[in-house]
Amino acid sequence: MRDPLFWHKDGFIARALSPLSLLWRAGGGIRTLTTTPSHPGCPVFCVGNFTVGGAGKTPTAIALFNLLTALGRTPHFVSRGYGGSMRGPHRVDPTSDRADQVGDEPLLLAAHGPTWVSRERFLGAEMACAAGADVIILDDGLQNPSLIKDCSFAVIDSQYGIGNGRVIPAGPMREPLDSGLEKVRAIILIGDETPDFITNLHASVPVVRARIETENGADFAHQRVLAFAGIGRPSKFYESLQQCGAMIAETQDFADHHPFSAQELSNLRTRAQTLGARLVTTQKDLMRLPSENRSGISSLNIRLVFDAPDQLNQIVKTVLADG
Repeated sequence: MRDPLFWHKDGFIARALSPLSLLWRAGGGIRTLTTTPSHPGCPVFCVGNFTVGGAGKTPTAIALFNLLTALGRTPHFVSRGYGGSMRGPHRVDPTSDRADQVGDEPLLLAAHGPTWVSRERFLGAEMACAAGADVIILDDGLQNPSLIKDCSFAVIDSQYGIGNGRVIPAGPMREPLDSGLEKVRAIILIGDETPDFITNLHASVPVVRARIETENGADFAHQRVLAFAGIGRPSKFYESLQQCGAMIAETQDFADHHPFSAQELSNLRTRAQTLGARLVTTQKDLMRLPSENRSGISSLNIRLVFDAPDQLNQIVKTVLADG
């Protein structure tokens, strides 16, 4: 579902909840102090973010995979497998594993390259290296202290930025901005806007601009659609559909990583028929639908494109050379 409105401005509610943010920060601090980080034996690139919710980490991880592959490397993805029941380490099989077992994001990643789910990130990375990976792409592990990272990227949605800049529950931040910036080699800024905190950044933290492009947007041009999504920021999905020329008859939001039931899908089909509309969802949501219940449901497929590919290419090459 959508973020609380007070996360977007530094108002009374955010200030009143700030003392509770200290508890969140203390929990993270204790975890860091009591965890001894380990290195799996091959370079680790982490794709994470400073805030909760969707920012574009999955398409960024896939774009990084393609870059590393083009450089002649053999990358494997490692993910916690949020929303899945498997503790792992387990190599995802996209032909037989389900989202309720491994999570929706790992299934999407596995369509592009070898993917492992593991509650213990280090064990997953270690097993990936043993299975032939010569570089690890750690999905959403910026705040995880168990694994030594050779390079971390923070993905930022340029429209959302960092909200009010406060830590959970007063705001959307997983940690204070200063401590987050100390961990990252660069910021991947997705979109055309420039948040205030980016303007004030020290030059030592480079900003790599990128944008989301649709791969099959023409399929929805002039089409009447019922769009539904269970992601962090569904409005971005709906905006993308509109930019493709789709005519949105109705939208339905579900909780992030929502496991769709057969009854919910039946209701969506009935509603779409009533509206004379085509059912469309995100790639990530499609991964959570049972394969036998995907008939008549399309997905809007996206990819990340860097404005200056050589900028990121040089960062990656430098990290690999140092490793």
